[in-house]
Amino acid sequence: MASSFFSEFGLLWYLKELSRNEFNIFKEKLKQETLHLGLQQIPWANVKKATREVLATLLVKHYKETQAWDVTFTIFQKINREDLCQKAKKECTGYTKTYRAHVKEKFSEAWFRDPVMHCYGHVDKELTQKERKCLEFLFAPKEPRRRTGILTGAQGVGKTTFLAKLMLAWAEDKLYQQKFSYIFYLCCREVRQVTATSLAALICRDWSDSLAPIAEITSEPERLLFILDGFEELMYDLNEPESDLCSDWMAQRPVQVVLSSLLRKKMLPESSLLVATVPGYTRFIKDRLGHPRIQRLLGFTEDEMLLSFSCMFRKGWRGVKAFHFIRSNKQLFSMCQIPVLCWAACTCLKQEMERGKDLAMTCRRTISLYSSFVLNLFTPKGARCPDEQSLVRLKGLCSLAAEGMWSNTFVFGEEDLRRNGLADSDIPALLDIKALRKGGGTRNASYTFLHLCIQEVCAALFYFIKNHTDHPIPAVGCAEAVLATHSKRTKAQWIFLPSFLFGLLNEKEQRKLGAFFGAHLCQEEVRQAVEQHLRGVSESERLRGQLNFLTLCYCLFEMEDEAFVRWAVDLFQEVSFLITDPTDLMVLAYCLTRCSALRKLDFSIQNVFVDTSMTGYQLLYWNNICSMLTANENLGELRVSDSNLPGPALVTLSNHLKHPRCRLQKLKMNNVSFSAESWFFFEVFTQSPVLKHLDLSDTRISHDDFKLLCNALNNPACNIEKLLLVGCGLLADDCEGFKEVLMRNTKLKILDLSYNCLGNGLSLLCEALCLPACALQGLGLVDCRLREPCWEHLRDVVLGNRNLTHLDLGINDLKDKDLNLLSEALKQPSCYLKSLSLFNCFITANGCQDLASILTGNPNLRNLQIGHNNIEDDGVRPLCEALLHPNCHLENLGLDACRLTSACCEDLASVLTGSRCLKELNLAGNPLDRCGVLLLCAALRHPECGLQTLGLKKAEFDKETQELLVAEEERNPCLTITHQ
Repeated sequence: MASSFFSEFGLLWYLKELSRNEFNIFKEKLKQETLHLGLQQIPWANVKKATREVLATLLVKHYKETQAWDVTFTIFQKINREDLCQKAKKECTGYTKTYRAHVKEKFSEAWFRDPVMHCYGHVDKELTQKERKCLEFLFAPKEPRRRTGILTGAQGVGKTTFLAKLMLAWAEDKLYQQKFSYIFYLCCREVRQVTATSLAALICRDWSDSLAPIAEITSEPERLLFILDGFEELMYDLNEPESDLCSDWMAQRPVQVVLSSLLRKKMLPESSLLVATVPGYTRFIKDRLGHPRIQRLLGFTEDEMLLSFSCMFRKGWRGVKAFHFIRSNKQLFSMCQIPVLCWAACTCLKQEMERGKDLAMTCRRTISLYSSFVLNLFTPKGARCPDEQSLVRLKGLCSLAAEGMWSNTFVFGEEDLRRNGLADSDIPALLDIKALRKGGGTRNASYTFLHLCIQEVCAALFYFIKNHTDHPIPAVGCAEAVLATHSKRTKAQWIFLPSFLFGLLNEKEQRKLGAFFGAHLCQEEVRQAVEQHLRGVSESERLRGQLNFLTLCYCLFEMEDEAFVRWAVDLFQEVSFLITDPTDLMVLAYCLTRCSALRKLDFSIQNVFVDTSMTGYQLLYWNNICSMLTANENLGELRVSDSNLPGPALVTLSNHLKHPRCRLQKLKMNNVSFSAESWFFFEVFTQSPVLKHLDLSDTRISHDDFKLLCNALNNPACNIEKLLLVGCGLLADDCEGFKEVLMRNTKLKILDLSYNCLGNGLSLLCEALCLPACALQGLGLVDCRLREPCWEHLRDVVLGNRNLTHLDLGINDLKDKDLNLLSEALKQPSCYLKSLSLFNCFITANGCQDLASILTGNPNLRNLQIGHNNIEDDGVRPLCEALLHPNCHLENLGLDACRLTSACCEDLASVLTGSRCLKELNLAGNPLDRCGVLLLCAALRHPECGLQTLGLKKAEFDKETQELLVAEEERNPCLTITHQ
């Protein structure tokens, strides 16, 4: 047995296999056996009280590993646990030894075969301490039940290198010695080429000629780890029905079903999983993987980048000088965290420096550096321009990149290269200059670009040097189709392609391409495609909704054409975006400061301001974004949501909101974390005379902040008319502040306090609402935990307040006696309420008589929402009678999800034909059948029926009934059938 096998952790694993009684007997036998063998005694007091963890430590500390082996397994035999002995022997002599040797050979060869690895020699094959901690975090011994981890990071950041180091460390018995008997690495790029397979064939395909090892491998599934590298390349959604999954690892299934069955724990549920993917897919799959641990790889630190540059240049000071230019460009600096792109940047700047080029121009934008990198690859050393053969190779490479982009392909075979004009004799040259990398682990030769980013540069170049109609693959579309496909709000695989296409239109880039190719380029065709695409998006509401405005800003930033940027951003009056990276601030600041037509701005900022401080650059770019509020007189609405604003950010935003040139009328701050400088923000409401609508919903407001808000509302200079404080964490004590506001502020018309635990504090609010000076017209109290005394106070409000016309009491426990109390007030002539919502208030059929009395007694009521109450058919009958009463002027009735059946449809049909007022009726979510719908449709066709909107979920009915409803809509153009 290898000396490293019997580690402390390995021993602990075996001790944990013992029952409590067996473990106590083991301790007794340990005392006898060590005496028999003449070994040093471990103090009995220590052994007696030791846990399994402590005893494993004591054994390793007191005896050599071989002695510990002899003692432990001799005792196992004496307590009839020969199975544990056999298991240990299998660890050392079975297939796992052969497999470890295979892994060591395979990954060592892959490491040395990759030419790019040679370019940064400071990257060692050994796991660093930081990397070991990462792996310990993913599969912590203290959490044995957590068997799934996700390793996330940008494409090329080093996930595959990290996993190769993991595999080598395991194969050399330096990692997970006793946690995993087998670790299987599955490259999703290669697996994607497989159609049907079994899990058994998948894991044995490149190390064993038969499936013989499978019985041993699967005998202990809890000691297996499966690694899936590059999961995003499979493009699986993991949403297959449970019935499609398979539990048999020997069964042949489509590879997607096999992997989904493994990942969703249908197959080998006791095994462990490690999925490596990009951040976009991490958000997409984490819920399907049962709350896995997530570890993010950030790539090179600044020191590691500088080391890479120093290693590349013979004279270290030149490397430092070159790195200075990268450091000054936030985008390039961020991209150089990815090791292979850092190498590409080093290589490019070294070549540019040797040719006497201006590095400031090369680092002007991302496209300027990476286009220079690609063009330099095909320019022979010492030459100023490429030879004819190099041009042919580059054009073939760009054609290949475009094909890969349209077919979503990253791995190419020799036939793919030949189809795009690259002969077999060209391949060694392309590998030598590192334009392509040779794939490893597959039996057929395969090739990939150095990085997806480089493939995107080449794909963008294709549209400037060739017409898409000349491509051998008809699926390759035009430049406008590229933008239409890859500029949407949905996560695109090709994230840089649109911005590179824009960037190559830059005047300086055009001169560079013209000098290189020395022939007519298609820049005018591309520019026209860009303009046509943007016009089309701006003119279509559907396309505007799909547009990823941040992606457009990155495109315009790369293009760096002042006049074009102003024209492009002014095509849009409403934009929204999510800021997740400091570079986003810079790019948005560049575009938004050139925007003059914007009317509505909606954004979130997450994981950018990570603490209470901000860097100088962040503050500068944030200030430029906020300057939109003062520079753009058309901007009338701002929404900031799901964001954390530290002190400087909040103060900067507040300064612009308070500025006399700010014309904002609506401000929404939803789920925004405030800082200690919140007082600065609340001053805004007394210094912004045009601000009328304030929405702070889902933003937690402390008691101190609430006082600041009330002080602002009580100030005569405050002109807020509509205030939404939904779910702000307000309590009963805060109602004292509202009482004062309602007594003093005659400008506030709408107040929504829903989803706050106000309870009996409402009595204070009601005192103010009953005063003649109270100007409030609408009040929302949904789910405010209203208690019994509150209903009496609300009765007084309904009777005494002539201005209040809208009241929402949804999701409060309204008992029959409380409803009776409220209805007595609501049906009085002195009640001016026009809209009442009692949504989900636990009303039953017994309470419908009271509701009916409101309808006949209150001629002012126009809207009644009583959905999600258990009214049932018996409760609908008195309501229908009331709706036919001459005094009832109700126009909108909500009866959604009230447990109604088709038995009440005759009563409802009579209302549709007999009521002269009812315009909207919501019946969605009720178990009606075809017979009931037929009755309703017959009523809808009646000449006296004035209904305009009917709420029914068409999808809940059979096909015939759906067709009936569609036909009714087509017959009556004034009728809309909606599920809302």
